[in-house]
Amino acid sequence: MNDHLLTLAPEPVWRHFRTLCNTPRPSGHEAQLVEVLERWADEKGLAHDRDSYGNLRIRRAASPGRESVPGIVLQGHLDMVTQANADHPHDFLNDPLETYVENGWLYARGTTLGADNGLGVAAALAILEADDIETGPVEALFTLEEETSLQGALSLDEDWLEGRYLLNLDSEDRGEVYIGCAGGADVVVDADLPMRGCDDEEVMRQIALTGLVGGHSGADIHKELGNANQLLVRALRALGELEIRLVDYRGGTLRNALPREAFATIAIDEHHLPALELRLAEQQALYREELAGVDDNVTLTVAPAATSCEEAEALTDTATQLLVAALHAAPYGVERMSVEVPGVVETSNNLGVVSLENGRFHLCALVRSLRDSATQNLADRFAALFGLIGAQTRVENAYPGWTPSADSTLLTRFRRLHQELIGEDPAVEVIHAGLECGIIGGKYPQLEMISFGPVIRGAHSPTERTELASVEEFWKVLKALVADIGSGKAA
Repeated sequence: MNDHLLTLAPEPVWRHFRTLCNTPRPSGHEAQLVEVLERWADEKGLAHDRDSYGNLRIRRAASPGRESVPGIVLQGHLDMVTQANADHPHDFLNDPLETYVENGWLYARGTTLGADNGLGVAAALAILEADDIETGPVEALFTLEEETSLQGALSLDEDWLEGRYLLNLDSEDRGEVYIGCAGGADVVVDADLPMRGCDDEEVMRQIALTGLVGGHSGADIHKELGNANQLLVRALRALGELEIRLVDYRGGTLRNALPREAFATIAIDEHHLPALELRLAEQQALYREELAGVDDNVTLTVAPAATSCEEAEALTDTATQLLVAALHAAPYGVERMSVEVPGVVETSNNLGVVSLENGRFHLCALVRSLRDSATQNLADRFAALFGLIGAQTRVENAYPGWTPSADSTLLTRFRRLHQELIGEDPAVEVIHAGLECGIIGGKYPQLEMISFGPVIRGAHSPTERTELASVEEFWKVLKALVADIGSGKAA
């Protein structure tokens, strides 16, 4: 499968990426890939081990005479976001991805591509086997469950890694190098809400909001893309005069992906059905006007529900009103831009996953910030808001940010090589996303770190794609950087 990847350049990177595309690797299900990589390491005579959580390390010994050169850690995560279009069923636990090239870009048919962070992993594997460069000691660290919880990095053993420089290969733009990132936390809200049976004249309908682009909840949060949960709740709020009652709700699948679709089942007096259709049509027209140029295909539809009033209950009138009001008032999107780093988002929130089933309400939002205090403050606002409807809020999977260091010798070396090879100085950036560098740096404060990678667009959505030419540039710079550090010469 995906044999066409073997015809692309650079061949070593695409050969390893083909292995990743052919090996299922959702978060929490990386075991098969770990075993594949361990067998490959054995074939190449490379040492490998796992830490207590299961993170994988593969080591390349120093070239003769380079044993005293400071070591390098190449770092990436093995898991990928698993998103598929509704009309493209895909079993991410068993099926390989189906990739194709179009106009100089690589895509996966109907699903996420897994270039995030598969290309970084593939490049690290290619460095481990490269026989045309001399290096000091090289460790490739492959972490688990980055996309869902960062738990691999959070659980990383201390006193395990030996290198001095860490190259995180999980960035997504040509000509940029990252030296800092946001921290974050999951805000989880749960509540049991009262329900009652249907009135005689009530019928059930399902309202669907679909057609959004989606994207990365950090890197794309400032692009004013639509959020399916926020938009559907806004539509429900606009139906208030029709006295609807919520039966169930599901919107979004991952807290770190902008939700592309959301669905709500409502109970409504059948006499209000014509007004319901009219209101939704008006709301759709409004959304398309507001989102023109970023989410032109936003669509609101209504259809008979799969269940009937005889088979299910709905929230009480008051519970519906309070829940819709709380969700409508919930923070989402960019909260504040950074003053210290102009043009960078400081604090944001993604209203990522919302569900209601049999009266059980659940919400998981991902709060990010360059300031840990701002992360806590936004989480507390959720607790204050949803506490008004009797919900319980907790904060999980909190992780620190990565404080920028603009004068590191590693950055100096990277900028020099980038100028020599690409012909221009790279832009030095801070990213509003949860790179693992902050967590790893907290455990290994001696590490100097940078993050860079090829061009990836639409990460965390089925439009994910990578520019082939940028992969060649990425490989050229990475290979030169590893060799330059391995030379033992000053930056």
